[in-house]
Parts: sequence; C-alpha cells; structure tokens
Amino acid sequence: MSEPLQILVPLINPNEPEALLAELRVREGDKVTAGQVLASFETTKSTYELTAERDGFILNLRFKAGDTLRSGERLCYLADSIGQPLPHETAKPAADRLPRQEELPQGLRITQPALALAKTNQVDLEDLPRGVLVTEEMVRKMRPIPVEDVDPSALIIYGGGGHAKSLIDLIRLLGQYRIHGILDDGIAAGTRILGIEVLGGAELLLGLRRQGLEKAVNAVGGIGSIVPRLAVYEKLAAAGFECLTVVHPRAFVEPNARIAEGCQVFFNAYVGSEVEVGFGSIINTAAVISHDCRLGKTVNVSPGAMLAGAVTLGDRALIGMGATINLGVTIGAGARVGNSAVVKADVPENGIVRAGATWPAD
Repeated sequence: MSEPLQILVPLINPNEPEALLAELRVREGDKVTAGQVLASFETTKSTYELTAERDGFILNLRFKAGDTLRSGERLCYLADSIGQPLPHETAKPAADRLPRQEELPQGLRITQPALALAKTNQVDLEDLPRGVLVTEEMVRKMRPIPVEDVDPSALIIYGGGGHAKSLIDLIRLLGQYRIHGILDDGIAAGTRILGIEVLGGAELLLGLRRQGLEKAVNAVGGIGSIVPRLAVYEKLAAAGFECLTVVHPRAFVEPNARIAEGCQVFFNAYVGSEVEVGFGSIINTAAVISHDCRLGKTVNVSPGAMLAGAVTLGDRALIGMGATINLGVTIGAGARVGNSAVVKADVPENGIVRAGATWPAD
C-alpha cells in the first residue's frame, strides 16, 4: 500500500500566491480515477483544473467552493482506501489561516495579501468591488478620497473621453454642481481632463458612495457600441448613485415635454410638445425632436439629426448626425441610422440604415 498522496493547491499565476476555489467536484470519501478533475481554481487572469495523479479515495478534504487558498496548501489526501491512516499533522495557528468566505462580506473574493493591505490601509471591506477577485493593486487604488462636508452639489463623471469634455463644459456652465472627479477604467489615475482629476475606476464607486457622494453623470457616449455605456449605468446603479439629467441653458425644452433621469440635452437642441424621452438618452447639439415623439431608454440622437412629429425610437437606438426621420416612423430597439440618412418608413429592431442612404431604397 502506497503512502497517502497530498493534493496541493497549485501556483497558477506567479504574481498571485492565492487562488479562488471556484468549483469543488469531489466530496469526502469519493473514489476517483487518475486524470479526473477534482477542483477548478481561478485567479484574476487564469483558470486551472486540478486533476488526480492516480486512482484513490478523497480523504481529509479541508475546504469548500468559495474559499480562497494559498498555493502549496493541502486540499486533501488521495489514499488507497477509505480507512488508510493519514500522516499526523500539527494544526496551524488561526492567524496563519486564509480567510474563509464566511469571514468576509457577502460576495467578496479577495487574496490574502490584498486583505492584509486593506486592513493596514483601513479600507472598509464593504467598499471593495464584488464579482472579481480583489488584488493588492486594486486595494492600493482605494485610497481615501475626501468629499468636503458631504457637499450635496458634488458629482462624479464616469468616462474620460470626448463626450466627457462636452459634459464638463456643460456642467460648469450650469453652475449647479461641483465636479468631484472623473472615473475611467482605462485612464491612469492622476491624469487631468480639462483640469479635472481622474481618480481611478469602478473600484472606487462603493467607497465614494459610502462617503456621501450620490450624484453621477455617465460620460460614455456609446457611438461605436452601446454596451460600454449600458455597463456604466449598471455600475452606477449597483453602487446606489443617482444619474443626473443635464440640459444646456440654450437648449429649448417645451414645458410639457417629459425627460427622464440620466438624460443629456446639449446646446441648441429642441425638444417639442409632449415628447417623452426615456432614461439615459442623449439629445446632442442642434438635434430636433418634434412634437409627440417617444424616445426609449439610452437612445442617442446625434448632432443635427431631425425627428419629425410622432416618431418612436426604441431602446438603445442610434440616430446619426444630420439624419432625417419622417413623420410617424418607428425605429426599432437597437437600430442604427447612419449620418445624413433619410428614413421614410419603419426600421426593424437592430436594423441598420447606412450613412447617406434613403430608407427604404427608392
């Protein structure tokens, strides 16, 4: 009879000594065969399936799915029989153990070095992001960002591209809000955009909200793809932020038009009588939305586009620059109308009207 074989947690990524036990496929006492997958591990960049080196029985299984384990820790023994004696082991002090999931806030996955750093830096674990494995680098970004006396006029701009610049200028012109900073997942912290500092990315949202900041503006335009813009709205909602509606003082919105939360209306735009504009939509510079139009959620009407009366735009529709939509036409959800196109009839969901084209073709 051979000695019981220790099944150890592998080092998956040299830069991450811990891994999440994402899936455990065996139970105590199970009989397994060589090559059988015992468990799946995840790091921030990799996944790994741990397999049995030989036939045997699973004994002394110490962990469960959801635990974060250090490489080299013993997951279990692989023995020749259920009753085979196991080597004597001296229990490790509690201080040396990795955190179990029940010791952490619900849904938080964090490496041991990241947890130690969070405690050293007095980072509230409730402020750390969910849905990812939190690393030391992410914790380092969680430096305290003071919100002066919980200023009710303070807001965050999420996104640092060209659309953000337009919004910064608009918000400054309105004079009602103070821009606390910019969040962007792809721009280095410390970068300044029109004098406003990029604070970091999505990992700061919960901390800022807990400090009392509650207002945000989505500055991801979504022209190439609506997906990033929608993702920002989801992140803001998950953190509990209110998405502001901002209207340029030189735009004209009829008194009986209804504009939902999170919309943005820019210079020289016109929003006509009894128009309804859904959550998170953009009505850009000099766009015309005539009477009785219905715009769904997260619609983008580009500069100079013209909607005749009673036009309906489905959720996530995009109308290009200078496009013309005729009276009573319906543009389906997710459809795209290119620059300078003329639309005379309904466009189906996710339909595409090419730039400069007439729909339907003459």
